[in-house]
Amino acid sequence: MSTTTSLTTLTIAVIGAGGKMGMRVSNNLQKTDHTVFYSENSAAGVERVLGTGRVVTDTEIAVIDADVVVLAVPDLALSAVSGAVVPLLKTGAVLLTLDPAAAYAGLLATREDVVFAVAHPCHPSIFLQRHTAEEYADTFGGIAAPQDVIAAIETDDDSKRVIAETAIRVIYAPVIDVHWVTVKQLAQLEPTLVETIACMIGGLLKEALSEAVNTMGVPEPAARAILLGHTQVALANSLNGDNPFSDACLIAMDYGRESIVKDDWKKIFQDDELDKVLSRMLHLDTIKR
Repeated sequence: MSTTTSLTTLTIAVIGAGGKMGMRVSNNLQKTDHTVFYSENSAAGVERVLGTGRVVTDTEIAVIDADVVVLAVPDLALSAVSGAVVPLLKTGAVLLTLDPAAAYAGLLATREDVVFAVAHPCHPSIFLQRHTAEEYADTFGGIAAPQDVIAAIETDDDSKRVIAETAIRVIYAPVIDVHWVTVKQLAQLEPTLVETIACMIGGLLKEALSEAVNTMGVPEPAARAILLGHTQVALANSLNGDNPFSDACLIAMDYGRESIVKDDWKKIFQDDELDKVLSRMLHLDTIKR
């Protein structure tokens, strides 16, 4: 659990402000008293930024006095973008990326007097108590539904962590808590735990629904209703301990595990396997650290 406190105001620059995540974090920053500069290179992105009433600033000007620079660009662009931005930063600035892959793979440009941080949203929990229509509609987070954030920072300077957390709590607001881990641990969580496993299972559920409808001939509304309801129960029973599974269900679960899951599946938590998936994601031959 985080014990840091937030500062009053910062100067923050958003690089890639017209992209998908850039627009999300900028929408939240625009609501604050922080001094914010928005930088965007693509014509479509510039148009999106201007459409919100925000002003586009050249990167060289946006970052020069920034306390925090948010790199809201795709993973594949982080090496080039950080290489262009890092030399321009003031001493003590915090460079914040939104995904750990490039940081873990050593693709970011570095400077001894610049602090590097990563922060990734957890997204609103399936067990979150929601109260409004806006909270129910916000499945991604960053709009109305509260979420936690996982973050890492490469410094022992608590004042820099306070600066980073101040920005993090704004760009992903509303935030319940910021959990601090190492860059490697964040990479083990994202992608291994949540993309390699959880998102893969979500895709598998969609394929299973399609099989029930198109192969077995079950009416789609019936198949969808029972799948969504039982997915909620399965997660609540397994992760929240709400109710025990029946004996018959446990037998069916064992059969499913034997039929679908490889015996050595836990190898994906090993360092070499993490390197394999990240090299695929970043289009690299190997991860060199």
